[in-house]
Parts: sequence; C-alpha cells; structure tokens
Amino acid sequence: MMLPAIRFLSFAYLVAGALETRFKIRISLFIGDDMKSVSQTHTNFLLQAALEYAGLGYSVFPCASGDKMPITKNGCLDATTDEDQIIEWWQQKPNANIGIATKGLLVVDIDGSDNEWLTNPDIMQSLSSGAMSQTPGGGRHFIFRQPPGTNFKNTTGKLAPKVDTRADGGYIVAPPSKIGPKAYQWYSSYELNEPLESLSVVPEWIVEKLNQITEEQFELPVEGNKIPKGQQHNSLFKAGCKMRRFGCTFEVINAALQTMNQNQCAEPGTVEAIEKIARSAANYSPNQNDQADTECWYEQYVEPKSDDATDPGPFPDELLNVPGFIEEVMKYNLDGAFKPQPVLALSAAIALVGTLTGRKISDRFGTRTNVYCLSVCKSGGGKERARQVNKDILFNSGAEKLIGPEGLASHAGLVSAVEKRNCLLLQLDEIGRMIKTLGNAGSSPHLYHIATVLMKMFTSANSVYIGDAYADPDKNKSINQPHVCLYGTTVPQSLYEGLTSENLTDGFLSRMMVFESANHDPRPQEVSIYEVPKSILATARTWFQFNPGGNLSGENPGPYVVDYETGAESVFQQLEEDAYNERKADNDMVSSMWTRTVEKARKLALIYACSENTQSPRVNASAAEWACKLSQYLTRRMIFTASDWVAENLFDAMAKKALRIIKAAGPKGITLSGLTRKTRGVRGRERKEILDSLVLSGDIRCEEIKTATNKKSVYLSL
Repeated sequence: MMLPAIRFLSFAYLVAGALETRFKIRISLFIGDDMKSVSQTHTNFLLQAALEYAGLGYSVFPCASGDKMPITKNGCLDATTDEDQIIEWWQQKPNANIGIATKGLLVVDIDGSDNEWLTNPDIMQSLSSGAMSQTPGGGRHFIFRQPPGTNFKNTTGKLAPKVDTRADGGYIVAPPSKIGPKAYQWYSSYELNEPLESLSVVPEWIVEKLNQITEEQFELPVEGNKIPKGQQHNSLFKAGCKMRRFGCTFEVINAALQTMNQNQCAEPGTVEAIEKIARSAANYSPNQNDQADTECWYEQYVEPKSDDATDPGPFPDELLNVPGFIEEVMKYNLDGAFKPQPVLALSAAIALVGTLTGRKISDRFGTRTNVYCLSVCKSGGGKERARQVNKDILFNSGAEKLIGPEGLASHAGLVSAVEKRNCLLLQLDEIGRMIKTLGNAGSSPHLYHIATVLMKMFTSANSVYIGDAYADPDKNKSINQPHVCLYGTTVPQSLYEGLTSENLTDGFLSRMMVFESANHDPRPQEVSIYEVPKSILATARTWFQFNPGGNLSGENPGPYVVDYETGAESVFQQLEEDAYNERKADNDMVSSMWTRTVEKARKLALIYACSENTQSPRVNASAAEWACKLSQYLTRRMIFTASDWVAENLFDAMAKKALRIIKAAGPKGITLSGLTRKTRGVRGRERKEILDSLVLSGDIRCEEIKTATNKKSVYLSL
C-alpha cells in the first residue's frame, strides 16, 4: 500500500517511536514542534476543542477534570453537537475533559507504549490511514469510521491483549484533555480535523476479526434462561442463521425457532412472525449468512416501537388566521398570486413582522422576534410570490435597509452583512439545497460554517454575538443584539434529502419552523395587479420607525417589553410540560426537535401580538394558544417527516424509500413489478427482505389479487 509522502514520513517515525523503548532511540518529532503542545491556556483550549469537534459532527460531552469519568447524568448518551449545550457544560466545568461518543466510529485503543501491535510495522502501516492520538499512558487511539451497514459494539482485549475497540455505545477521551499531568495529543498530520463521512474506513482485517468475535460471542440461551422482550427476534434470527449454515431447511429452522419462541422467550411472538424470521434465515445460502449477520439485517425483525412518529396531517386551517397586519399581508399576497399558497403566505408574513419588530420588542423572558421560517412547496407551486411581497412592502415603506442578501457565499459574508445592518431579513430560494451542502464540509468548506453562525445569531438576539478569533484583533467581530430573520423556500425532496441525524440533533433544524404547503399544485386564478395597500405600508412604516431605545437604539437597543395577560402564561406552561414529556423519549432526534418548541412559541406569540395591536401589543390567551398550537404542530410534522427520510444505515434507507413509494401509490397500492421498476438499484433478494420487514413492522400489508391469467402481489400502506 502506497502512502502519501507526508503520512509515509510520519508513519516511519511512528514505527521508530514505538520501538524507542527497545532500542533507546530518541525521536524528537514526538516531543518537538510537530506534537501539539498544551500551554498554560489549557482551560480555554478545552472549550474551543470541544466546539471544533462538534462543528465537524462529532458528539461530545464533559468528563471529570483529569479523569475519564463522565460527569453528565447519562454519560456518553448525553453527547451532543449542540453548541449552546456544550458552552453551558464547559462554563460550569471549565477544566472538564472532552469525551467523544464513538457511535458510527471504530476506535482501536492500544494500551501501553511497549504493546506488540505498536512495534509491528505491518499493523502500524495498516492503522496509519485514520486519525491518531497518543494517550497519557503512552498508548494510541486509531480513529476510523465504521463500514456502511455495520453496528459494532465495544470490545475489551478481544483483538489482542491490551487492544480494545470503542464503537456504538462507547466513547474516548480526546486532546487536549489530561489524565493527571499528562495530556492526550494528536500526532502531526493525523489530527481529527475532518467530518465523520470523510474519515478512513477501518481496515478490512479488523472488520473480519470483529465479525469473528461477534460470531463467537453469540450463544443459544442456556436451558432455563429466558430471552428478554426486545431481543427475541434478534436472537431467533441469529439462531436460524446458525442452523442454515449447517444446511438446515426452512422446515427444520421454523420448527426449532417455534419451539424456542414458546419455551425460551419471555414474551413469545406470533406463529406468523416467527415463520417470517425462519423463512428469512432459510433464504440465504450457507455462504451468505456471514453477510446477513454482519450487516445486522436481523434488526428489521425487532418489534415495532411504541413511539413511532405519527403524521399530524396537513397544515390546520385555523392556524392561518392571525388578526391585524399579518391578515392584511396574507390577503394582499393571495389576491395577487397566480397560484395562491396560504401556508407560504403565513410563513412569509411571520418572518416580515419578525424583521420589522427586530431589536424593538421583547418579553420579560428576553424572547425576541427573530425567526427562521422555511416554506416547502413543489416546483411550479407558487413559491416566488411571498418573497416578492415582503420585498415590495419593505421597499415601499422606506424600510429597504432591512432587506438582506438573497444568497450566502460564506459565513464571513453573513457576519459582515449583519454587522453592517444589525437587523436583516434573509430571503433565500432553494434553501434545501444549501442545507444539504452545509452537511458536507469537504465539498464546500466556505459554506460549512454558515449553519454554526446562524445558530449563534439565533441565540444571541438578546445579547452579544462574538465571532471567530483572528490573529489580527481588528478582524474580530462582535455584534450587539443581532437580529436575523430567515425566510427560505425549497422543494420538498431537496430539503428532505439533506436531512441527516446530525443536523436534526445539533440544534440547527430545531431552530427552524418548516411550513409545508397543504396543496403543492393549486388551481391558477386570474390575477389583479395592484399596489401594496396604504394600510399595510403605514403599519410597516410605524414599526420600522418605532424607536423605544431613543437615540442610542442603534448601538444599545432598549426593547419595549410586551406583557402577558392573565391566562396566557398557563398555556405556555402546558406546552412546556408536554415538550418535557416528549424530550424524555429514548430518541435523540425526537428529544432535540422538542428542545426549542416553547421558545419558538413565545416568539410566535410576540409576533401575533404585534400584528394584532401596533400601539400597545400584549400576549393574550388567543395569541398564546395560536402560537403554542402552531409550534407544536410544526415540531410533530418535522419529526414525522424525518422519520420517513433519515436513515441509520443503508438497509434502513432502502426500506424508507420503498415505504415512501408505497405511501405515494395511495389506496390502490403498488404491484411488485411496479415497485421493482421504481427501485431498479435494489437487488431482488434485498427487495424481498425490505418488503418482509415492512410487513412485519406493520407499516404495509400485502394482498394477493387474482387476474384473468394469474395472481399478483399488491403492497399497500397502513
């Protein structure tokens, strides 16, 4: 294997360094400038490093200072990429070490500087393609990503003596953390400075060893022991694969699994469910079982989760009614629209009011009216009208300075634009494509940090935004109470294909309010072109000229505090309780999406109040109920959509695609041949496994329909 020049030189030094204790050779590379030193500003580096790891998509959490022990309630299960949470943790414990959860990673942890693996040139060359750090005890962490379709767990001493692995369910401590006086350090050219998807895959020989270990670890239940609920389908499938490997037929496997199900499962499954498991195991030829087991296809047979996302349905009509300014703006929008889109008109009007009241309105909790609204509609459905209406209103009311750029070339450009104006409305077309790009640092590094800046500005609206630190202090940016409102439009597939588990859990999309059109292709209407009504312009001008902070409001705004009427606060308290109960679900995506539901509801209530009354806005019970219902609906809708699109592995992705196709077919369903035409990239055996899993999980059903000449299978969504 040929290595790049810089890594080949580093590799040579690594081997020599590992042999140092045997041959007493001093290698200055490991103690000189090429090793990242830990200075007296170690505490500052810890927070900075944690944020950098999170920015690359690695979930982090705090460990005890000078130790490996997690200090969060649930250990590595609390790991996150949410910048606000990370800052809060390290503000509370500035000296906390950094833990990185290793879900999706495979870390080879070699203990001791004299370990035989570290003195073996072939092993060292094989492991030198990933990120690598030196541990305080002289060992090594070699960091890779897992191959697609695998779900490796932690092992201890299984690969070799004092050679462990950390994977799903585990974590490592990362530089510049310390254990006692000694620090973890990255080797030069081997730093963890690229996102997970760009990491090298773990060497194949390691994968083979781990698969062997997994196989050796699997044992049939001892007589008298019960397989607990939640593990029985997994265990039965593996037992079936074992028997198939010995040449057992379906009849033999089914008879054995039915007996195991009745006698050794804590809660036996149905005869039909066990038969499907047996048939699936019997479908593989003996030499295919390793692949079936390694790729964890048995996971398709776990019992359906009770917390599956449910569809809250199309956008409720009653939520389209907001009295006052928003109602007027929506009427003007829809009267002049070739294809009227009420949901998109509401979304754009909310962003407009949020912009006009920017840095001028607050509640007693410090909530501001900065909102991020995304409107989703298929191509040709009439997305353009709402953006144009907002621009016309701002321009003709003399508030054109609030109109921000319609494209973002870099995060630095975004910061500069907000620094110049302080309050802006960003109207971005095809924002779904941008969100998809934001998840790939390698393809567009200049765009990658836009999401981070937008997240920071969202939470800094009532404080100060502090930008990146530069060697030249004149380039450092700080903005007092930045107010950015975002109104983006996109087609559904562009947005949903860009959804990942990372941007759903890192706090970016939880700040967004996604409004999906209830009718993607409305009937065209005759349009009467007329100027923006004077009443709309008068209200927009009133808010733009409103100056509660006096002459210094531009530098140090003093917003008008909107009161809550009796009864309004109890509505928010109920939503807080509902959101808290939802966040307790054992699902990172669901938990993170509910995190900002109440905050967004308070923002919406302020906007409702300002729309209803420009003279003395107050959050009444009507405003609170509308805001809470809307925020709750949007959260549930986003979780449901994500459950349809975001996949954990390749098999899951194929299953979700098949389910979307079957749902789109409607009540008549789709034949197997029709589904095959739409999934030509899927092999026949895989397609059968996918359909069996969807039937077993209760997502679809299969019906046999007789025709004049034969029978055909039709799949229908449940």
